[in-house]
Amino acid sequence: MQKTTKPLLFAVYILVIVCMGAATIVEKYKGSDFVASYIYGSWWFVLLWAVLAALSIVYFVRHITKAWTGIALHLSFVIILAGAFVTHVSSERGVIHLRKGVFTSQYTTMDNNNQCREAKLPFEIRLDSFDVKYHAGTDAAQDYVSVFTISKDGKTVEGKVSMNNIFSFGSMRLYQASYDNDMLGASLSTNADPIGIPLTYTGYALLFVSLVGMLIDPRGAYRKLLRSNALKRGALLVAVLFALCTPKLNGAFAADNTADVKAHYLPEATAASFGNLFILYNSRICPMQTFAIDFTKKLYGTDNYKGLTAEQVLTGWMFWGEEWMNEPMIKLKSGEMKETLQLPDYVSANSFFNQEMGGYTIGPYVQEYYNGNHDKFNTQAVDVDDKMQLLMDVQRGVLLKIFPYTLQGKTTWLAPTDALPQSMDSRQQQFVKAVFALLHNEAITGNYKQMDLIVEKMRKYQMSNAGTSLPTAKQVEAERTYNDIPFATNLFMLCLTMGFVTFMYTLARLCRRCRTGNCYDTHADILIAWLSRAVMLIALLSLSYCEYLRWTISGTLPMANGYETMLFVAWIVLLVSLALSFKFRILLTCGFLMSGFFLLVSHIAQMDPQITHIMPVLNSPLLSIHVSIIMMGFALLSLTFICGLTAIIVRYLNHNAADIMLALQQLSLLFLYPAMATLGIGIFVGAIWANVSWGEYWGWDPKEVWALITFMVYAAALHPKSLPQLHKPMVYHVFMVVAFCTIIMTYFGVNYFLGGMHSYA
Repeated sequence: MQKTTKPLLFAVYILVIVCMGAATIVEKYKGSDFVASYIYGSWWFVLLWAVLAALSIVYFVRHITKAWTGIALHLSFVIILAGAFVTHVSSERGVIHLRKGVFTSQYTTMDNNNQCREAKLPFEIRLDSFDVKYHAGTDAAQDYVSVFTISKDGKTVEGKVSMNNIFSFGSMRLYQASYDNDMLGASLSTNADPIGIPLTYTGYALLFVSLVGMLIDPRGAYRKLLRSNALKRGALLVAVLFALCTPKLNGAFAADNTADVKAHYLPEATAASFGNLFILYNSRICPMQTFAIDFTKKLYGTDNYKGLTAEQVLTGWMFWGEEWMNEPMIKLKSGEMKETLQLPDYVSANSFFNQEMGGYTIGPYVQEYYNGNHDKFNTQAVDVDDKMQLLMDVQRGVLLKIFPYTLQGKTTWLAPTDALPQSMDSRQQQFVKAVFALLHNEAITGNYKQMDLIVEKMRKYQMSNAGTSLPTAKQVEAERTYNDIPFATNLFMLCLTMGFVTFMYTLARLCRRCRTGNCYDTHADILIAWLSRAVMLIALLSLSYCEYLRWTISGTLPMANGYETMLFVAWIVLLVSLALSFKFRILLTCGFLMSGFFLLVSHIAQMDPQITHIMPVLNSPLLSIHVSIIMMGFALLSLTFICGLTAIIVRYLNHNAADIMLALQQLSLLFLYPAMATLGIGIFVGAIWANVSWGEYWGWDPKEVWALITFMVYAAALHPKSLPQLHKPMVYHVFMVVAFCTIIMTYFGVNYFLGGMHSYA
């Protein structure tokens, strides 16, 4: 029995992981309802987890550890699974649809066959009001608020729910779910789980205590690792071989500035005055400079064009649109359309208009795309069409929402083409309608001083009529500073360059030691190490300043999307590497390479660096804690990947490098323990946040599933007694390199392939 328990346990463990991974792929093609019914909610999936828990208990009892942290940690998982089972079989969830002023005692729930049915509430409830709160002057929702009255046994209670703020009545909790288009109705989610939630939270609390205890227990494996002689002796003797080829940067070094701009444009100072105006863009009020930069980047790939600033490009299109239509500034990505039509890298807008071919040459391909033909040719045609639509909207003034109008405390930002409110003062209406015609005439005649005066009047108009919707002076200064400095571009080049330089120097140092047998550092070695630390400190401070600017601009922690989380991971890597580099010099090279890699990904990947208001449900302190802790875990696990990759390369170059292999294994474990602690805590803080926001702490979203898979895969490396092969350094390092694929899938695979609620980050 004892001999069969272990292989059976490992087989079921692997089967659970495979089933979860497969379910996320099935979900992409069959939908969430399908996998919820036939996989996650099925009897066989519940049974699989139950068998895994039972086998784990049997195996753990037979091989019980004396460490209290190990006992508490494994017990916490059993309690969490028990809580999940109780929730699965006994919780009651549903949706109450309310109309203003009408009492109801009914709600919609799901039966055992996943069919909707009406059920009776233990009380009556009436919607008193529903309101959507917006960020001042924008159409970006800040919160959704339902106010209601509950009546039971002749007594009434007033209640209110909003995003991340629930209302409890007895054992039932109410959450804001959705609302009716006429704003006279709202839907509230309900959840009654009086046993499952306390049981699960008990497991979470025990998990938190045991994970922290795992790191601080003097008799635990982690503290023993810190006292390891191999770790102290060999960690400095390692080099990193990380083959990265610097890619061509989105046109950042395109040598096309030799040609003069043939179209007209404003002087830089006059164009900059336009950049100081405010505009409603991306559902927030920001300097027009931000819109100009994004406009130029979308068309040309960089924030300037042939020596012209983004503001000069934008105003050029505004006032001399016909001439700019001939400028070759639309960047084409490599693809079917570009290759089939034999187009250059940069084309003019007029290249897509040909009267002999029926006018707009890519129009038929765009229409085919919207008719369902999503091949590569038509997809690229749509991408070009988006840029053409952007140009047309700028020329017509549709996007230039720069005229604020405030009535009864509510501010609306208008474009010159918008229908003006009848309540607007006639002088204001005349100004809005006439000002761009005046600017156009002055631009054509070259009277730039008069343009400056008109722009100043527009600025005063904004200050007088914007109400409370304008950003603060501190936010404006921060945004202009952020716009002026390409943090990600500069830092990824700096970090990768330093990574390769320190790598080459370390190789030379190792060769010298092997040749001379001298293991002592020379003055040059010490100087290079300190210079590297100084550069890493500069990179860390610069990235910290970048994060501070984004935080100041948005007013929320910069961890709301993929771009921001990539910056945060790079920040964590730099911080950890710099702090530990005094004991493990190899971390200078590791830190530079991994932070440079993450910054490079943020620079060239399909991530949106634009700053926007976050969704109301994401505006929670628990989210910030959840994301920051998870990212710390990913950053530390990335360092275990570097150690593993280094070990494999060192083993390939030198078969007699046993000491280095062992030292790298010890160094990797030094990161693995805190990485697992932060990853575990982060996952379950996220579960608590989900329970507060949506009424369920686990929804089997693809990113949740892959985060759990990542945790389970890496957890295997912390069980060398059960998996003795992991004692061998080479086996361990290969495992860690392969395990890193789960992180890639968790972060990038979900975002760009699987989708789901978490695909924004």
